[in-house]
Amino acid sequence: MTQGGEPGQNRPQPIVLEDFMARYVTVSSISHRPEVPIEDMEGRLERAAALATRAARMGADIVAFPEIYPHLGAPAEQWRELAEIIPGPPTSRMAEVAREQGIYLIWPLVQREGDRLYNSSVLLDRKGQVAGIYHKMFPTIGEIEAGITPGTEAPVFTTDFGRIGMAICFDLNFRPIMEGLGRGGAEIIFFSSMYRGGLQLRCWAHELGVYLVAAITGELGQVVDMSGTVLAEATYEAVCVARINLDRRLLHMDYNWNKMDAMLEKYGSGVTFQYYTREAKYTIASEMEDVTVDDLIREFELEEMEHYFLRAMRTREEALQGR
Repeated sequence: MTQGGEPGQNRPQPIVLEDFMARYVTVSSISHRPEVPIEDMEGRLERAAALATRAARMGADIVAFPEIYPHLGAPAEQWRELAEIIPGPPTSRMAEVAREQGIYLIWPLVQREGDRLYNSSVLLDRKGQVAGIYHKMFPTIGEIEAGITPGTEAPVFTTDFGRIGMAICFDLNFRPIMEGLGRGGAEIIFFSSMYRGGLQLRCWAHELGVYLVAAITGELGQVVDMSGTVLAEATYEAVCVARINLDRRLLHMDYNWNKMDAMLEKYGSGVTFQYYTREAKYTIASEMEDVTVDDLIREFELEEMEHYFLRAMRTREEALQGR
């Protein structure tokens, strides 16, 4: 949410996607524990490449792997020896896959920059180029004692389908990264982890009004939408895939509910709604090529949730000052 000032004053401008007719994207996570021993890094990377290729063949535009995937199973005292100076052989191999399949790929690993070690997620673009790196902001105490340096920023990266952010495992317990990703305008957050996240995934997605894609060591990776609904989950199958509409917004029912019929009268099935009665909220989505959800919000003077809550707080303050 925007913190302070006028409602929405820090909201990033909408992305103009000239090469895409709609705001649909297919996201995927790999929830898997490498069965190939770390001593056989080439074999481990070929298994990872096969999983990413499977996801691409299932339609994925972007594929995320679990936390420190190529280095899973290595004792902490070996991290410095194994850590990759990017681009090293593991990242280069996955860059080949990204380029061959035409996908984005999130590749988490132990990274070395100079004398420092980081628990990082590398974003590879469709051409296999490094498009960004996120350093885990909140390593565990054990990680820090083993030499991992905490990151200091929650960057948001622009792709050809929208804005994405990343979080890693223990990060999920801390608001500064969540709020930073919210301020940066992330539309999808990719969570690479050794623990599953559970309720916290749904809380983050709902509070930020974003999609959250979890890649977990083992199983039960998920794709969660902004209502907190689980859209897809990895069980016996490591690859989790979901097609999502980024031209969608979570709104409060107050002051918006009575405008739905007017939208349907003009646009019919070009606008769709999903209702979440328990939370008194609903989502509005555009299915049209020439009218975005932002256009609908402006045309029908819908009040976005952060605006509404800020207005409620201002109204309360005015009432207190005037009593």
